[in-house]
Amino acid sequence: MTRPIRVEINHSALRHNYSQSRKQTSGRRALAVIKADAYGHGSLGCAQALADMADGFALLNIEEAIALREAGIQQDMVLLEGPFDRAEVEAMAAYRIGGAIHSPHQIAWLQEGSLPAPVEVWLKVNSGMNRLGFRPEQVAATLASLQSLPQVRTSTIMTHFATADDARGVAAQWQAFAPVAQASGLAVSAANSAAVFRHPHTHGDVVRPGITLYGCSPFAECLGAALGLQTTMTLSADLIAIQQLQAGDTVGYGLNFRAEQAMRIGIVACGYADGYPRIAPSGTPVQVAGQRSTTVGRVSMDMLAIDLSHLPAADIGSRVELWGPHVAIEEVAAAAGTIGYELMCAIAPRVPRRLI
Repeated sequence: MTRPIRVEINHSALRHNYSQSRKQTSGRRALAVIKADAYGHGSLGCAQALADMADGFALLNIEEAIALREAGIQQDMVLLEGPFDRAEVEAMAAYRIGGAIHSPHQIAWLQEGSLPAPVEVWLKVNSGMNRLGFRPEQVAATLASLQSLPQVRTSTIMTHFATADDARGVAAQWQAFAPVAQASGLAVSAANSAAVFRHPHTHGDVVRPGITLYGCSPFAECLGAALGLQTTMTLSADLIAIQQLQAGDTVGYGLNFRAEQAMRIGIVACGYADGYPRIAPSGTPVQVAGQRSTTVGRVSMDMLAIDLSHLPAADIGSRVELWGPHVAIEEVAAAAGTIGYELMCAIAPRVPRRLI
């Protein structure tokens, strides 16, 4: 493929970020969250990169987990939404994959027939986010039901925080969850990336760092570098054309950018079909020829434009960093009104990936 665009994945940075996240927890077990194909970084490659250091992995679907097992990954694995049907319960048992139990219908699947081996489950508590889980007043009866099943090993009680990343914190949810967690006698898992760095009283026995593994801050007010994290993903593309504008000339679809004076712009081989956010406005940061610049006009399907007025050295073939070590993904996300998670996960399959 000759189209000059690429995503570079840095596994050394990933390992550093796992260590930096785990360091906050005073030795608690840390499951590396590699759902959504490791936030666009490649779940198998990331699992292999962390295989000698991670305590386990948290994923979303059974297919990803089985693929890791068949590739030789031996660490504990947990499906964060648990099984989606009875057949997946059997697969969990066969492949030694744990999973969250958050609803009565999943318990019914556990009660059906026999299993090829005992299955590990994590009891999910709805502490106030109201997505998945049993309410605190349901926990005792639910746990008793699970513990009555000889083919089931209930190892952990878990919850998930809605506002660990902002000023509201976790107090209300922790107040709902902590008493039932303590009464259960199970290992406790509650801390996501934000709680790992900001709410140490929630660390329990097992933490679940996600976004911080990939060098991105969970907090709107700071970048990953401020947390000691390193960039794991770089999206870059080359200049494929240059245009000389006169005052009054417009750029791109909708003609929503108009040059106030003569300027030089470059056309970059990256667009929203590659995963760059179409909603990113003029002024979104980039780096080219070792200097910062900004986008100009509306992002197209396969191209975007950038300002080269102050960059005489930039020419056809010059590399443009859309996000990476010099343009933090959090900056691009903020300009586009979204979060770094979405940008990472949105990279299209057509963009070549390589390790650096």
